[in-house]
Amino acid sequence: MSHATDVTDADFAARVLKSPRPVVVDFWADWCAPCKQLSPILDELAVVYDGKIDFVKLDTNENMGVPAQYGVLRLPTVLVFSNGEIVKQFMGAVPKLQLRKALDEVA
Repeated sequence: MSHATDVTDADFAARVLKSPRPVVVDFWADWCAPCKQLSPILDELAVVYDGKIDFVKLDTNENMGVPAQYGVLRLPTVLVFSNGEIVKQFMGAVPKLQLRKALDEVA
């Protein structure tokens, strides 16, 4: 079963920016309640888009470089990358339907 896998500052470029597929990046922290609500939704969508879109999670407590680089100030923030560029951006707890609609455009 597919689900969002962890990514770090160290492997972000290789796993996200150089990915042949679009990648959904979930910026989260363990103290963030909306992050905990969003996480199972993203895991569910990872199954729906398996083979089309990759899903990764970046713990902003452990990895501060990438969030700073992309100006991530609110959590959760979800960025969708395609060919190394941000093509979609969401902040806060986003409804599943809104995420699906956006992902259908990049899948």
